Amino acid sequence: MENNDNHGTMEVFSSEIDGLLEIFTRNGPISKNGTFDTDLVKKTINEMTSYIVKNTESAHALKEWMDGHEFFTSPASARYHGNVKGGLAAHSLLVARQAFCYAKNIMQNFSESKIAGSYEITAEDVYIAAIGHDFCKAGTYATEFRRTKDFSGNWVHEPYFKVKGDLRNLGHGNESVLLLLESMPEMLKRRHVLEAISRHMGFSDLSENEKINYSCFLQNPLVLLIQIADQTAAQWWDI
Repeated sequence: MENNDNHGTMEVFSSEIDGLLEIFTRNGPISKNGTFDTDLVKKTINEMTSYIVKNTESAHALKEWMDGHEFFTSPASARYHGNVKGGLAAHSLLVARQAFCYAKNIMQNFSESKIAGSYEITAEDVYIAAIGHDFCKAGTYATEFRRTKDFSGNWVHEPYFKVKGDLRNLGHGNESVLLLLESMPEMLKRRHVLEAISRHMGFSDLSENEKINYSCFLQNPLVLLIQIADQTAAQWWDI
């Protein structure tokens, strides 16, 4: 790819990333202290999907999948960040926001490397990888109750989230890849997006055999971008 082409591609990438950030800023779905408005989170994700997913049928299918699989009502975890109703969508949106904040610098830096021609990352790729990285958590938690005492010393039944006992999946990242492909099968041709989702937890979610060739995945700048975005998004909940 010639320099003029690279420059034009980066201009489009930067413009679309700015457009996605503008949607987040305009709606203000999540505050700096981590509190969020579930309706605004959903509105923001839907607006971003319509804005950046070029194929309108794919955009519609992705929205339908999220609506039909408890994406907007599930927690992000049972004990850690986003362990409240709607936490999954809020955390995923934060990961997207963080990815947009870092994307231009990371991609500009990567464009100067010797393997720059190996990957053509679009703003749509960044969004899909970020919003879909934890699809495996949608609908996986059940609400149960435990007997505990309140501040007055009275016994109460307190609700909490617990992973469903009959849960079956192919592993954290890989299950999210599989679920993304249910609504967007064309992503099979965008392997770098699937790699970013599959490996977004870095070494912490790999078997010993997978660690052998993990360095190959780190050549993909989208893998690194989503890892950084996921880690920094969790800081909004102090972990």
